[in-house]
Amino acid sequence: MTATLADRLKQPGLLVAPGVYDMVSARLADALGFEALYMTGFGVVASHLGLPDAGLATYTDMVGRVRLMAEGVAAPLIADGDTGYGGLLNINHTVRGYEAAGAAAIQLEDQEFPKKCGHTPGRRVVPLADAVARVKVAVEARNSKDFLIVARTDARTSLGLDEALRRGEAFLKAGADVLFIESPESIEEMRQIGRAFDAPLLANMVEGGRTPILSKAELEELGYKLAIFPVSGLLATTAALHSVFATIANDGSTKHFGGALHPFNDLAKLMGFERVWAFDETHAERENASERR
Repeated sequence: MTATLADRLKQPGLLVAPGVYDMVSARLADALGFEALYMTGFGVVASHLGLPDAGLATYTDMVGRVRLMAEGVAAPLIADGDTGYGGLLNINHTVRGYEAAGAAAIQLEDQEFPKKCGHTPGRRVVPLADAVARVKVAVEARNSKDFLIVARTDARTSLGLDEALRRGEAFLKAGADVLFIESPESIEEMRQIGRAFDAPLLANMVEGGRTPILSKAELEELGYKLAIFPVSGLLATTAALHSVFATIANDGSTKHFGGALHPFNDLAKLMGFERVWAFDETHAERENASERR
């Protein structure tokens, strides 16, 4: 699986990965034929723990979600690893754990611990030497070069674009496979990033965030190779849940709900009930015979 992502990034065209945060979103995105999926830290922490993505989730919280998603989908999974959940030894452990869990890539960032979600205020980064050490340890920790290291810097917001570019160059020299300059604030800044590097670049498309939302063609023209949409699905789901729950709260029923609902049978099939139905049918006679004894 991991070789697929590494090989795909060498081919022409932008790779688009939606953000998935639970098994319903992961299986639905996978069924739609995406070439890669992005396990969003924001979404997993919100849906699994009901907490903000502010360094509160642990390695144990996250690696279990990585394993479930990687095993449950066919598409390569790019998994958010935050700052590695501690010091350099923790980063080594996290990279090895994510790779063993079946992820195709891990994203690691240069924020201070506890980290904060990208596109939010108050993010601070560690010194450059410490950030480079994180990347070097991550590269050394993996068992296969097909397991990709996505190196992210949040320096743009607090230290400016020049520092972010300087860190990006250092991360690539340290062995990073994909470069993630977080939160550029204009198309021109994105263009500067594209011109600065001859390496796979990741664009983070966050609706309501600091970076302009661009089309696939625009991102390709600017030099990006990978685009993630980490919270698009979660934002849409939250809006839909609010709408239907408000109807139930106000009316006591969904009888007159005017919004869209996914067909129940389609959801059952998505979650694998067809296999259950087939199994029950195959073994019904055996169960009936056992009950007659």
